[in-house]
Amino acid sequence: MITIDKLKILKESEDKVEFKKGEGGNISYDGGSKVKPSERRRCILGYVTALCNELGGYLVIGMSDSYPHEVIGTNQNKGSIGELEANIYRDTNIRTSIYELFENEKRVLVIEVSPRPAGKVFKFEDVALMRIGEELKPMSDEFYLKIINEQEPDFSNQFCEGLKISDLDEKAITILKEKYALKQNNPVFKTLSHEQLLSDLELLKKGKLTNAALILLAKKQVLKERLPQASVMIEYRNSENQIPFDNRIAFSDPFFIMIDELWNTINLRNGSFPIQDGAYIFNIPFFNEEVIRESINNAITHRDYRKASEIVIKQFPQRLDIINAGGFPAGVNLENLLKTPSTPRNRLLADVLQKTGIVERSGQGVDKIYYNTLVEGKAEPDYTKSDDFQVNLKLSAVIEDRAFALFIVAIQDELPETEKLSVLEVITLNMIKKNVPKKDLDVEIVMRLLEKKLIEKRGKTNAIYYILSKDYYEFTDEKAKYYNLQELDENQVFNIILQFLLKEGKAKMKDFVGLFEDKLSRKQVRSRVEKFVLNKTIEQQGEGSTSIYKINDEYIKKMEVYAEAISKTISDLESKNEMAKKGTRKN
Repeated sequence: MITIDKLKILKESEDKVEFKKGEGGNISYDGGSKVKPSERRRCILGYVTALCNELGGYLVIGMSDSYPHEVIGTNQNKGSIGELEANIYRDTNIRTSIYELFENEKRVLVIEVSPRPAGKVFKFEDVALMRIGEELKPMSDEFYLKIINEQEPDFSNQFCEGLKISDLDEKAITILKEKYALKQNNPVFKTLSHEQLLSDLELLKKGKLTNAALILLAKKQVLKERLPQASVMIEYRNSENQIPFDNRIAFSDPFFIMIDELWNTINLRNGSFPIQDGAYIFNIPFFNEEVIRESINNAITHRDYRKASEIVIKQFPQRLDIINAGGFPAGVNLENLLKTPSTPRNRLLADVLQKTGIVERSGQGVDKIYYNTLVEGKAEPDYTKSDDFQVNLKLSAVIEDRAFALFIVAIQDELPETEKLSVLEVITLNMIKKNVPKKDLDVEIVMRLLEKKLIEKRGKTNAIYYILSKDYYEFTDEKAKYYNLQELDENQVFNIILQFLLKEGKAKMKDFVGLFEDKLSRKQVRSRVEKFVLNKTIEQQGEGSTSIYKINDEYIKKMEVYAEAISKTISDLESKNEMAKKGTRKN
C-alpha cells in the first residue's frame, strides 16, 4: 500500500499516476449523462482502463494535480469502497485494490490498478484508451499493434543480478541433486559440483544466476529480500462463509524445501471418506496429495512474478482454493484448458521441474488434477473465478457421486495399460452423467466410449442422447429405474462360459462380459467368474487386466471321470436291456 508522502512526490506522466481533486463533488463513475465521447471518458472507468493499458498505476482522488501534490480531501465513495471495487471489475474485468489514506482527517481515495497481461488491451465503451497529457485519447494504431504483438518474457530465465552461489541453500541444492539423479537414472549427478549442476540445468549462465535459481534454491532471507512475492500463504478458515482467517502461515523457503512443507501443513487438517463396495472398504482423502501438489506446482510455475502478490492457499474443512497472480498462459482459456498445449510463463522454471521429476511434461499437470478429482467422485476442479489477472482454482473435498468413483475404478482395473481411460474420456463420462447436451460432447470421444460399451445411445433420430452403461447403475440405488435386468442363475451362467471356453480354449474378462451383454452387468459377470475361480472350476492366470481364464485341468479330469462313469452306466444298462430282450425271445 502506497503512502501519502510517497504520492506527494510522484509525477503523473512518469510514475503512472492520475490525481483528481474530487472536492467539488464525486468523479463520475462511467461518464454519467455526458454525451461527447471525450468528456464521457474522463471518469473512473476511463482512467482505470487507461492506467491498466499503461501497465498499471494509481488513480488518486482527493489530492491536487499540481506538483507537489497537496491533500485536499474527498468524500468519493465514502462507505462504499467494496462496492466500487466490485463494480469496476464487473464493468471492465480489471482488478483494482481500493483503499483510503488520511492526513489531518482529510481523506484520500486510492484506486490501485493492476497491470494488463502481455498482449492484452482493455477498452472503455469499445475504445482502447491511453493518457496523453491531461486527456484520455483513443490508443494509436501503432501502440495498439505493439501491445497485441507482445511476447511475455520468461522471468525465470532472466539474470538475477548480484545473486551468488553462496546465497543458495545447501539443503535445497542437495534435494535438487537427488531428484535430478533419480529422474535421469544417473547416480553420478549427485556428485556434481554446484557450478556444474547449475550450469547443466541452465540456472547458471555466463557466470550469472537466473531468477529460476533464486526461486528454486535461494536461502529464505535472500528470497524474502529479493523476491518477496515468491512466498506462499496458507490461510485456514473453519467455515467457507468466514472472511477473517483462523490461522495464517507464510512459507518463504526455496521451492525444493517449501513444496513438502506446504503439503505437510495442508495434510495436518486432511480427513477421508470411507467408501464401501460389498465387503471391500477403502478411504478417499478430502485432499488428494497428487492433486494438491500438481496444483501448487502449476501456481508456482505459471504465476506472474512481476506482480507483487503472493500465492494464497485458502483451506477450509472440505474445500481448498489456490490463487496465483497472472492469468492463464498465452493461448489458454477456460474453454481449451485441457486441449491446448500451454507455453509455460516461466519456461526455464518448468524445464528444471520436469528434469527433476517434480512435474512430467508441460501441460500434463491440469490433466492429473482433473482426472484424480473426477475418479474420486468429486466435483470438477473449478477455474471459473480466473481472469486476466489471476488464476483461481477451487477444489472440493466432497464426494458427490460415490457410484461414479466405483464405476471408474472398476473399469480401469480391468483395462490393460494401453487402453485405460484418458482424462478427456473420464470428463466426457462425467458430462454424460450430468446430462450435458449432445452438441457439447466431443463426437470422437463419444464414439470411443460407445465402442468400449461404457455409454449407451438412447432416444430417436432427432432426439438422441447418451447415458452411462448399466455398470454405473450397479453401484447406485437406481438400477431398477433404468434397467430391468433378467438375472441368470449360476448354472446357466457357468454353462454359457463353459461352452465358450471349450470352443476358444481361453478368454479374458471382457470376453465374458460380452457373452452376457444386456443380461448381466460387468460387476455381476466379474462376481460370478471370481466364484468359479474360487471353487476351482475355472483357472485364472495372471492378475488384473492381464488375467487369462481357462477351464481348470482338475475340473476337466473330474468331468472325464464323470463322463466315463456315465458312459459305463449307459453301456451296462444297454447290455442288460439286450440280455432281457434275448431272454424274452427264447421264451
